[in-house]
Amino acid sequence: MYLRHKPSGDLVEVLSLGDLFAPHHETIAGRFHAGEEIQDPDTFAKHELEFPSGEPLPVCWLDPDYRSRQPA
Repeated sequence: MYLRHKPSGDLVEVLSLGDLFAPHHETIAGRFHAGEEIQDPDTFAKHELEFPSGEPLPVCWLDPDYRSRQPA
């Protein structure tokens, strides 16, 4: 899966989908998808990522208490 790194605008290949989907994890393992060479893995803050279309990540991936914050 690829997401866009908001500060740089570059695509990031997500290497740890479990971390992405887990709301208690604030970072994920990934690597920039740029150039001809495979980039070294790095750690990315989930709040700095979005879908390539510009949509934000789902709240349930970011906030462990999202259910308690839902309007009734």
